[in-house]
Amino acid sequence: MKRTAKAHWAGTLKEGKGSLTTPSGILNNTNYSFKTRFEEGEAGTNPEELLAAAHAGCFTMAVGAMLTAKGLTPKALDTEAIVTMEGLAVTAVHLIISGSVDGITADEFTAITKDAEKNCIISKVLSVPITSQATFVA
Repeated sequence: MKRTAKAHWAGTLKEGKGSLTTPSGILNNTNYSFKTRFEEGEAGTNPEELLAAAHAGCFTMAVGAMLTAKGLTPKALDTEAIVTMEGLAVTAVHLIISGSVDGITADEFTAITKDAEKNCIISKVLSVPITSQATFVA
């Protein structure tokens, strides 16, 4: 399986603009620029925001898969991924998950999230520290 995305850019780094498109159509000439990446107030996305979305989705699916493998069905799993940038480098990702699952303890839920933190597909491809915090909702 291969996944693709296309990027277009025109202009200088600070004044130029680009667009991102994916075959699914979810991103369809979606704006990205220096301003959407490093400044506030302009509509559009940026690579780090997209990385955070990809990691949040991957991690949450990994937790769901691990729960399913134990015969459990999550009522809800909600994750926020925080990508930290220092200068021009991504230096860390912190994942915050809240989950409601019948038939499991808070400690078991935390153990599963720690496993997913290390083993979801996106975590495996990143070379920065990845941490997580789990809140179990009984």
